[in-house]
Amino acid sequence: MKKDIHPEYREVVFQDTSSGFKFVTRSTMNSSENITLEDGKTYPVIKVEVSSESHPFYTGKNVLLDTAGRVEKFRNRYQKK
Repeated sequence: MKKDIHPEYREVVFQDTSSGFKFVTRSTMNSSENITLEDGKTYPVIKVEVSSESHPFYTGKNVLLDTAGRVEKFRNRYQKK
């Protein structure tokens, strides 16, 4: 690799703003905010709106769509024409 052309790849904390869930991973993203975790280290923090802790698919709170009702409504609407 060429020197001084790649972004710094370091440990970063991603924080879910809706649930407060935090996880540490490696990233090249920059942030002006820092956070100190229980391990005593200070990390840059990136705030995200949705993570696996708050997404309906992962939490099991997703709403099942009534596809049969939608199909029937479509057939009734266009059967008249």
